[in-house]
Amino acid sequence: MLNPLHWSYRAAHASGLLACVALLAYAIHVQFDLHIEPCPLCILQRIAFMAIGLLYLLAALQAPRGHGRRVYATLIVIAALAGIAVAARQLWLQSQPPDPFASCGAPLPYLLQTLPLGEVLRKVFTGSGDCAVVNWRFLGLAMPFWSLLSYVVLGGWAVRAASRR
Repeated sequence: MLNPLHWSYRAAHASGLLACVALLAYAIHVQFDLHIEPCPLCILQRIAFMAIGLLYLLAALQAPRGHGRRVYATLIVIAALAGIAVAARQLWLQSQPPDPFASCGAPLPYLLQTLPLGEVLRKVFTGSGDCAVVNWRFLGLAMPFWSLLSYVVLGGWAVRAASRR
């Protein structure tokens, strides 16, 4: 079996893309098959996975040399850090005592249509009732934890692929 640490640049980035596709496919499965609606922070995490996947795709197709590899790795790490920030915020919200007066707020698409982007981001990061609810666990840990771990791995994978010769 091939050692993943010795894969080519294209293969490493194609595997990163496949990981993002698998994570997004699972999120869609949870939403439509398990009937667990995503909160605004979940949507932002999906957007971060999409951005990382797109960057992995472009890097795999272009397969740049030298400085270009570092640029892609930096962009992927920035997108992963954004995802980490959102997932960490949701984990913090979920660790707070339940608020019986928490409001679910307006859906994200409605907010994007009616408010300026800065106001939407402020409302999203303020959190809503659904962002604090833990309605899915794996090995006792909530989905934002697994998302955060995935961002760390995807960012580290990009750095590792860029640092190889």
